[in-house]
Amino acid sequence: MALEGKRLKNMGMKSERLLWPTKGPGNFETEVDDLEQKIGLTTLEKGVAWAQTNSMWPDTFGLACCAIEMMSIVSARYDIARFGMEPFRGSPRQADLMIVSGRVSHKMAAPLRQIYDQMLEPKWVIAMGACASSGGMFNNYAIVQSVDKIIPVDVYVPGCPPRPDQLIEGIVRLHEAVKAGVPPAYELRSVAS
Repeated sequence: MALEGKRLKNMGMKSERLLWPTKGPGNFETEVDDLEQKIGLTTLEKGVAWAQTNSMWPDTFGLACCAIEMMSIVSARYDIARFGMEPFRGSPRQADLMIVSGRVSHKMAAPLRQIYDQMLEPKWVIAMGACASSGGMFNNYAIVQSVDKIIPVDVYVPGCPPRPDQLIEGIVRLHEAVKAGVPPAYELRSVAS
């Protein structure tokens, strides 16, 4: 209690009770501290980040075996709806998270970039699986050796194919970054060359 009174004193409150070294805080001072804990006080930026993380709508770009694992996150076992991400959007204009799952061929690079450009801002990208992250075992002329050569990536989910709980872990990490105020990848860096 005495520490709380000192905190109010340091904040500029000039009451007799606070300036007296032997007296503790009065009812008003304790009620103010209780009020701060009972009412959710926040900033506008934190409120917007909270809303963004609880209403991310993914746009799927499933190209190979990782897409099957990605599809299973909407099942009852994994239940992505608890994060507010239940509706997989069919249109990029309604989505703000792209999950690229599987190997990206050079033929699919242009459509992938076009879909990414049509997404709303702010937008985020998760590269799911070894093929999307680094080309995987397909080190040849037909496969793009990392999706970050086409679009900036926020989170990489490793594995071949990664399990649905690994994808959920990647989504949780993305949510933590958004809540911490980390800007999307397209604001931090351009695509790899």
